[in-house]
Amino acid sequence: MDQQQYQPPKVNEADWKLFRKRVPEWQQAFMDKLNQEYIQLLSGPGTPADKFWKLDRRIKRDRNLTGVIIDMRRSTMELNLIRLIQEGAITLEDLDGFSEELREKLAFVLRDYL
Repeated sequence: MDQQQYQPPKVNEADWKLFRKRVPEWQQAFMDKLNQEYIQLLSGPGTPADKFWKLDRRIKRDRNLTGVIIDMRRSTMELNLIRLIQEGAITLEDLDGFSEELREKLAFVLRDYL
């Protein structure tokens, strides 16, 4: 019996180059947003210990987000873009400059999420 292996989608070279260029910018902006949320958490009500442990839980959760750490492989580019949008690190508008095909595909995949 002939079994087909999974083949990741072909990535447009221009999209890949633009993705590699924009990821560091997106991550910096996202981490700045997280830092502002941490400041609010620390400035809010509660005991110092409560704020410390709440911040500790948040950082442990946030450090695994794609907007913070990303696996930079062509084969995961589309999945990474979906995750970045779902996490609020970017929006569909941030995909200006990417191919129409990629933007349409992501909009379709995310249609029920957005």
